[in-house]
Amino acid sequence: MSGRSFGPGNPNPFDAYPRGEFDVESLNFKNTRRAKTSKLNPIKMLKSIANRIQYFCKLHPLLFLFISLSCGVTALVILSFNVSRLQMMSKNKKFEMGQDKIPFSKLKNLVMVAGHSVYTSSSCGKVDDENSWFLESYQKHPGQAATFLAHIQQGVEAAATDDAAVLLFSGGETRKDAGPLSEAQSYWLVAEAKRWFGEQEKVRWRALTEEHARDSFENLLFSICRFREITGAYPQNITVVSYDFKEGRFESLHRSALRYPASRFFYIGTPTSATAAETAKRSEALVRAQFQRDPYGCQGSLYHKKLGRDPFHRSIPYPRGCPEIEGLFRYCGAAPYPGTLPWP
Repeated sequence: MSGRSFGPGNPNPFDAYPRGEFDVESLNFKNTRRAKTSKLNPIKMLKSIANRIQYFCKLHPLLFLFISLSCGVTALVILSFNVSRLQMMSKNKKFEMGQDKIPFSKLKNLVMVAGHSVYTSSSCGKVDDENSWFLESYQKHPGQAATFLAHIQQGVEAAATDDAAVLLFSGGETRKDAGPLSEAQSYWLVAEAKRWFGEQEKVRWRALTEEHARDSFENLLFSICRFREITGAYPQNITVVSYDFKEGRFESLHRSALRYPASRFFYIGTPTSATAAETAKRSEALVRAQFQRDPYGCQGSLYHKKLGRDPFHRSIPYPRGCPEIEGLFRYCGAAPYPGTLPWP
């Protein structure tokens, strides 16, 4: 008989029964080991996904290419939309940051005087003399300077009767031989020389300039944008001052192109000089026909005429300051602008 001890004092106790649960049906003991907990391995997961994609690509190459292109195009569209939205939000935010500093926020209406020439005399005492103005060949008629003066006076008087109006003289540096002087500044200086025709206290503080327009359409569009810059809003009413023979061009063509309400658009026309009346009417018929074909002046002869009226290559600041109508500055077509506009 073995001398091995089985008592409690033995350092290696003997288990009389195996550890584990006894299965009655199989008459065996089950091993009750704990299940191993598997840890997530992101690298293995990525490899697995990559293998699946590679396998799918081999089985269906054309379908895989189509899905890839679709995902890429969708991502580009979403990215482009978000970038445009962020850019617009950034522009609006920058503009809104300066809202509290807008100097003419209480003014609601616009009186715009369209410029037609540059005042070149060093003396302000000869404003009604043709030699004081830079005149193109078609403008060299007796009494032409008086017509410019009439426009300035009509604009001042219209603003004087409306305490809520901004008076804007509009016109850029359009004449190379006249030097870098704008039509708008010329008109403002003539009004100053004439002491604002007796309305200095009422009008001078709200008479400003728009110094980039190169044609009649830009006179109107740029002045609306300039009004937005200095008031923080768009004009509730617009009054245009120019020659009487241009009334149809402004009211029927330019206003319609901008889709501005006819009920809030007004026109003050003055006659041209007697010796220029017939020539002016014939010329106006040609220009009006051009704007009927090209309402936004962005093609053909109208476009090239504008380029010729920018001899100093001035950078146009618009539509900065009027982001809500940015689309109007980009649009070029025979049909009316289809986008949203801030006036009803």
